Parts: sequence; C-alpha cells; structure tokens
Amino acid sequence: MSALPEELWRRILEIGVQRRGVSYKDLCCLSISSRRLHRLCDEDFLWSHLLSSDFPPFFSPSSSSITSAHSSSCKYLYKLRYERDRDKKIAAHRRAVLRKESQVLERFMRLRDMETRLAEETNKMRATLAELSNLSNVRQASVALNVWQPEIIRGRQKQIVEQCVVPVESRFHVLHMELKLCKQQILGLEKAHIDEKRRLALVEEELQSMRYHPLRDQKPINSGEVEFNIKRKKLKKCEGREP
Repeated sequence: MSALPEELWRRILEIGVQRRGVSYKDLCCLSISSRRLHRLCDEDFLWSHLLSSDFPPFFSPSSSSITSAHSSSCKYLYKLRYERDRDKKIAAHRRAVLRKESQVLERFMRLRDMETRLAEETNKMRATLAELSNLSNVRQASVALNVWQPEIIRGRQKQIVEQCVVPVESRFHVLHMELKLCKQQILGLEKAHIDEKRRLALVEEELQSMRYHPLRDQKPINSGEVEFNIKRKKLKKCEGREP
C-alpha cells in the first residue's frame, strides 16, 4: 500500500465514490487504517460528491449560515445532513410505533367489548333457557291438573289463563325465537372474537418487530462470566501443550 503514489490512491477513491462503490462508511473505515488514507479520505472533492449524490441540495435560513461558516468542509456538511436525516428517520419511526401502539390499544378495546357482549348474550340465553324450562313445567303441570281436577276448578283456571296479558303458548313461542336469536348472536360474536384476536396478535407482532433493536435488546454479559471463559480457554490451551 505504501508503494502506491497518492495520485493513484486519490484516483481510486474518486472512481469508487463516483460509481457508488465507496460509501461514507467505507471512507470512515479507510480513514482510520493509516495516516495517509486519513488525509486522503478527508479531501473535500470526495465528500462533495457524496453530499450531492446522497442528499439533494437544500436551502434554508439555518443551513445557509452554516454552509457559509463551514464552506470549506464538505465532510462537516455531510455529517450535518446525515444527522438531520437520521433524526427525521428516528422521529418517523417513533410516529409509526405510536400509530401501531394505538392500533393495538384499539383492537384490544374492541376485543374487550366483544367479550362483554358475548358474556351478556350468554347470560341472556341462560335466562331464556331457565324461563323456557319453567314454562314447560307449568304447561306439563296444567295438563296434569286438567286431567285430575274437577270441572269447576278447571273452568276457573281457564278463566285465569284467558285473563293473562300474554298467553303461555305465545310466550313460549317468543322465548324460542329469543333463544334462536341469542345462539346466532353468540356464534357471530365468537367468530368475530377469534378474527379480532388473530388481528391483535398480528399487530402486536408487527409492533414487537418495530421495537426490536439487535444491540439494545441484547442481554449484557457479566464480567465474571467473561473472566471465567478466558480462564477456561487458557486452561484448554495449557492442557493441549502438555505431552
């Protein structure tokens, strides 16, 4: 590397930047490898090309003062634009996470509402079944009484039944219809509950993937464990050297 002249290195870097084979990360990595490459990678024409290719030209009151103060440092301008772009991306990502969290909360509340309605329909169906059972018992008892009671009592009973606001048979038919409707409502709510639960799981999975960060979510390694691993490797090396 030291045998190559600087003009050749400069030309290599220029071609790499122009053809997008060398990015700003590559320039930063090359600049820490040696003093010579550090000086070459800091030249303005490289960062000027990266600035014009990676970021479109921008004009604002704040940026114009900065560019006038640092007109000779294209690397500084690139760093400034990169930090601004990074902050915008972070803000956009936070907004996306907040929107996804609101979707999770909305679906969770919808799921709880479905569970409440399902419990209400189930209780209503149980009450209807209980009333139907009572009415069937009353009807069976009335049939038995019509067989065994005298004619006077049967006539009095008939008058009482006729004076009722809702006849027994009509109420029996209404309860059957209510029971059928409750069963249909429960089936529909159960299906909607399963679908909403699946959608909630998908949204929670998307939110978890958006929140995931490979370095931040990594568990820190205990220093004692590191020392133990180093000692164990040393012992293995010593055992391997012994005859």
